[in-house]
Amino acid sequence: MINKDNISYQQLWQTLTANYDEGEAKSIVRLLLDKAFGLTLTDIYADGLKQLSKEQLQQLEGLMERLQKGEPIQYVIGEADFCGRAFTVQPGVLIPRPETERLCQYIAADNNHPYCAFKAPPPLQVLDVGTGSGCIAITLALDLFRAEVTAWDVSPDALILARDNARSWEARVNFEYQDALQAPNDEDRWDIIVSNPPYVTDNEKSTMHSNVLDHEPHVALFVPDDDPLLFYRAIAKYGLSALKKDGAIYFEINPRLAEEMKSMLQDMGYKWVTITNDQFGKPRYCKAFGLHTSAFYTDLQPTNT
Repeated sequence: MINKDNISYQQLWQTLTANYDEGEAKSIVRLLLDKAFGLTLTDIYADGLKQLSKEQLQQLEGLMERLQKGEPIQYVIGEADFCGRAFTVQPGVLIPRPETERLCQYIAADNNHPYCAFKAPPPLQVLDVGTGSGCIAITLALDLFRAEVTAWDVSPDALILARDNARSWEARVNFEYQDALQAPNDEDRWDIIVSNPPYVTDNEKSTMHSNVLDHEPHVALFVPDDDPLLFYRAIAKYGLSALKKDGAIYFEINPRLAEEMKSMLQDMGYKWVTITNDQFGKPRYCKAFGLHTSAFYTDLQPTNT
């Protein structure tokens, strides 16, 4: 039981060192105290913890117990930051990652071109496959110039959560229940298809932190060892007919499978397939143009990486 008389910031973060290093434990506790109780770092060092009520201390104790069991801080506080916005998250939906922020920034940089003020271009038709919390779809709806965004997911709970996040940010996104492995027969529908599908192989589980392995949804993380490109193949096959002229497909990928991804897309007929590193220097993103890309447009692109 937390004792109001001797409670301290140090006491709290030290209870997490079985799962986290000191710096991360301190950051987690600071975030918890800020989001759950409105305590700034200045408040913490000015004995703000001792001003908490009995009910608040009981709440803090329950939240700390969840953290001590390895539950991610994002689930404990119920939100995660993504591209400068707070998204509601809950168990059963993958927590947005910084690497995925870069994917959205990559797409925005590619597609927010200068335009004529007297005649704006038609809206970009964008599809996010496997939307989860909706972080990619909502970010692109808000950050792309003139985009109409649709998002698919096979989880009804994820779609409900994503819709709530879209309402919170007043983002216009059309959410649809759709299995990527059973995509419809669309033609010339999308300018952009983006996906961060499951891509961690089962044999990589032993290298993962327990707070991810024990708490985040395996259906959103893992693919079989014998078919690690399962979702990419299905989405890319759909894109062969569903992408418009000069349309492009963007993936977040498993760095271990970068060359396999590139070869697969090239073999399927995709043009100018490129792999780009994330902020940690790992090959994390794949972009490819569809079958109906004009030769002139492709010739303008830089050399493959």
